[in-house]
Amino acid sequence: MALTHWGFLYTASGADPERDVTVVDTGSCRTVLVGMERPEQGVDAARELVEQHGVQLIELCGGFGPTWTARILDAIGHRVPVGAVAYGPESVDGVHEIFS
Repeated sequence: MALTHWGFLYTASGADPERDVTVVDTGSCRTVLVGMERPEQGVDAARELVEQHGVQLIELCGGFGPTWTARILDAIGHRVPVGAVAYGPESVDGVHEIFS
């Protein structure tokens, strides 16, 4: 099976998952990006990606962390894989500088 439809959830100050949705469609793959201010908003957004958009997998920005990754997996009943962006030790200082 090929990946043809996936979603990415990200956190950003002032983002609203009802408003901040972007779809990128290359003709062979459709990506739905959803912005939100708080990780807990990802639960409903992930459900919508699975139930209404039919995504095959979901990726989460690093702002979700392992706790919210697990909660989102549980909320969607493990129907699709959920992964999370992580930064290696070589990037920790740069990430810390951005968010401090």
